[in-house]
Amino acid sequence: MTEESQASRQAPRAPLRRDAERNRERIVAAARELYAEHGLGVGFNEVAHRAGVGVGTVYRRFADRAELLDAALEVPLQDVLAVADDATAAPRAWDGLVLLVTHMTDLLVENMGVRDAALGGHDELLPDVARSVADVADALFVRAHEEGDLRDGATSQDVPMILWMVTELAKHATDVAPDAYRRYATILLDGLRAGPDTGPLPGALEIDDVRAISRSWADWSARARPRTA
Repeated sequence: MTEESQASRQAPRAPLRRDAERNRERIVAAARELYAEHGLGVGFNEVAHRAGVGVGTVYRRFADRAELLDAALEVPLQDVLAVADDATAAPRAWDGLVLLVTHMTDLLVENMGVRDAALGGHDELLPDVARSVADVADALFVRAHEEGDLRDGATSQDVPMILWMVTELAKHATDVAPDAYRRYATILLDGLRAGPDTGPLPGALEIDDVRAISRSWADWSARARPRTA
C-alpha cells in the first residue's frame, strides 16, 4: 500500500450528504454479502453491481480495497477476535485449542471472506486478524505442550492446515451433510493430542511453508468459486 493511500485512509473525512451516506451503506452491505459468499477476491465492479450503484461511486466512497474490507468485515472479524480471546482465557490450553479450532471453523464455514482473511496468507490486507489468530495458536501450543496434552511434533502451524481442510470439506458437503465438517474437525484435533500409542509425526511445516500453501489455496479457491450477479 502506498503512503498516499495510507494517508487517505487515516485522514478524517467530511460528513457525507444523506444520499451519499445511503450509497456508502449499500456498498458496505453488498460487499459484506459478496465477501461472505465468494471470499475476498470480489472486485469493485461486482460490489457496485450488487449495490445498484456505478463503480465510480464505490471508488469515491473507498480509497482502496483495504478500506472497503475494513468496513465490510468489521463485525464478523470482531467475532473471530472474540473467539481468540475466549480460547486464551481457557484454564487448560487443550480446551482453549479445541474451542479455537471448533468455533473458528463455524465462523469460517459461514463466511468465505472471513476464511480468506484469517487463513489466506494475504496478511497485508487485514494484518491484525491473521496475526491475532496466529499469536493465540502459538501461545496455546506452548502451554499445551507444557501441560502434556499435545503429542510430540505437533505445532501451531498445524492449525491453519486443519482449518483449510475442514472448511474445504464443508464447502463441498453443504447440500449433502452440512454439519459433516464438525466430525472431521474433531478427528483432526484428536490427531494432535498426546496418547500412549501415538507414533512420531513427519516433519512439521515452517511458517513460510504455511503462508505459501495458504496463498495458493486461497487463490485457487477464489478462481474456482462461481460468480453470480
